[in-house]
Amino acid sequence: MCGRMTMTHPNDAMARLFEAAPSNDLPPVPRYNICPTQDVAVVTSEQGQRRLRPMRWGFLPHWYKTPTGGPLLINARSETIAQKPAFAAACRSQRCLIPASGFYEWTKDEAGNRLPWYFEPADKSPAVFAGIWQDWQADEQNYTTCAIVTCAAGSQMAQIHHREPVTLAPRDWAKWLGEEGKGAALLMKPAPDGNFAHHRVSTNVNSNRASGPDLIEEID
Repeated sequence: MCGRMTMTHPNDAMARLFEAAPSNDLPPVPRYNICPTQDVAVVTSEQGQRRLRPMRWGFLPHWYKTPTGGPLLINARSETIAQKPAFAAACRSQRCLIPASGFYEWTKDEAGNRLPWYFEPADKSPAVFAGIWQDWQADEQNYTTCAIVTCAAGSQMAQIHHREPVTLAPRDWAKWLGEEGKGAALLMKPAPDGNFAHHRVSTNVNSNRASGPDLIEEID
């Protein structure tokens, strides 16, 4: 799965990378501990125009009466995304790209302590996750929300966790966004081995209040 991530690449660089028009209310960067329910910068494609826009990380199905009216849906499993009532419509027509500089996963030691690991692209470029999005409205509350699509972990990630975010190569961005042809389902697979580097980081990141570049520094 993916439950925390970072974004250290500038917003204007992301807009250029995706050839997207940036919103003027994007979350400021750098960010070293992005948590669920916070806004993230997301790429959508609507009516032939790509946009880089903020969305709440935590997908809200239309039947939720409040933002906390059900489980927090930060990830959507690729194996069931097309059948799940919460995700099926968005999977068909509201797919997005969710860029990140890296993300965290956890293992446990013999005493049950949570030990964080930081994953980032080996070439330091942004990782681009497959995502879905949806507008939600109830009682004068309005949110545009998103979730990261995950798949069974490849051999590299499986050493740490049994799930990983679906990471898209540049050649696949247009297909996932629905800009060219069909076959988006074929893109929901693990990243090739070697795409990511990972290392242990401080348990400081276990707190959702922690921030700062020290969170991603390698420790022994």
